[in-house]
Amino acid sequence: MPASVPFREPAEGDSGPDLESLLAHVARGEQTAFEAVYDQVAGRVYGLARKVVRDPAQSEEVAQEVLLEVWRSACRFDPTRGSAMTWIMMIAHRRAVDRVRSATAETQREQKSAASSVTIEVDERVRRCLGALTDMQREALTLAYYGGYSYREVGGLLNVALGTIKTRIRDGLIRMRDCMGVLS
Repeated sequence: MPASVPFREPAEGDSGPDLESLLAHVARGEQTAFEAVYDQVAGRVYGLARKVVRDPAQSEEVAQEVLLEVWRSACRFDPTRGSAMTWIMMIAHRRAVDRVRSATAETQREQKSAASSVTIEVDERVRRCLGALTDMQREALTLAYYGGYSYREVGGLLNVALGTIKTRIRDGLIRMRDCMGVLS
């Protein structure tokens, strides 16, 4: 087997080695070959990342990650499965999509956390306002709204007339509304 020829900078007017042969040199750790690959593909990698990610700063990060992956995994490039540019752009597309998915998941986690915080705040306000009701109002409201009983059933459970239960619940709801104020 012949010895490998190290990568050389192309002379003026010489188009130099193609991307596939450059990747073979990069796989052997030749930095100048990687610099040539970088020069050939960086703009296209960034352009693809920009189309998918949309944010310029995030697109730059994705492009850097892709080019670092090309440096690290050039030995995995198989020219029988496709062109070097296709292989690099596939890596770029996957990284960009991963970045979008990650950002979307983070946004959803933040929204869920914010909604949870609001729910906790509302729960605390409801408990505090329930505590401010009279015992009779709180008992009637709790049975009707948390227990799921009808007004007639609440009256039967408490052995109180239906009209009295309606008054207690109405008065309790008015006090709850005033206590809760406008939720923001």
